[in-house]
Amino acid sequence: MVNPNEIGPIEIGEKDRLFVLTGAGVSAESGLPTFRDNGGLWNGYRVEDVATPEAWYEDAEQVWRFYAMRRRDGLAAKPNAAHQALARLEERLGDRLYLCTQNVDDLHERAGSKRVVHMHGELFRSRCERECGRGDFFDEGIYTSADAIPRCACGGRIRPHIVWFGEMPLYMDDIYAELERCTMLLVAGSSGSVHPAAGFVQFARRRGVRTFYVGPEAPLNASQFTERVMATAGEALSRLFP
Repeated sequence: MVNPNEIGPIEIGEKDRLFVLTGAGVSAESGLPTFRDNGGLWNGYRVEDVATPEAWYEDAEQVWRFYAMRRRDGLAAKPNAAHQALARLEERLGDRLYLCTQNVDDLHERAGSKRVVHMHGELFRSRCERECGRGDFFDEGIYTSADAIPRCACGGRIRPHIVWFGEMPLYMDDIYAELERCTMLLVAGSSGSVHPAAGFVQFARRRGVRTFYVGPEAPLNASQFTERVMATAGEALSRLFP
């Protein structure tokens, strides 16, 4: 465990491939709240009531009111120093940087990152509840009543393009393929409590990959990391990747 003031830049060789996983702590630095920091609540909403398939079929109006609030919050938030540092790093490394995020906001993209993998979906995209083949699409709509929820051409209701609890994360085949190729793994702002993302570091360690964690608090899987920098991602990443 090191203080960010005591660590120099992380050296990335010409043949290195860096896998980066960002979690809710990175978005929290831009003012976006997290369920974990609020005892399982987000502005009074329980996870079970707004972020599960069961919640959707029980009360789709309440689910959309919750995501309408999240969309408003997301639009008001600004990328922070961590997002900007990773965007600069992508400019330098190109496709040797694989940026995977557990966050559903678009702050990485707004900071300039071009290749972001959103394993838990995207806040400003929607899709048909019936998985009818239309696919997901860009959507900034604010739906706060049952009558306002759009319908797909097939008749199904339009739901947020979010991976809810109990659903399978997206792009897992590609993610594990990149974990097999990477030579370095960096996790920033993730609590280590949500699987399968919490297991990425163990997967990498079995391959002998050097692993780094950046965050102000130790994650639940802290023992798996070869190096830990106890600081906010905004404070540390600019120093680690100048």
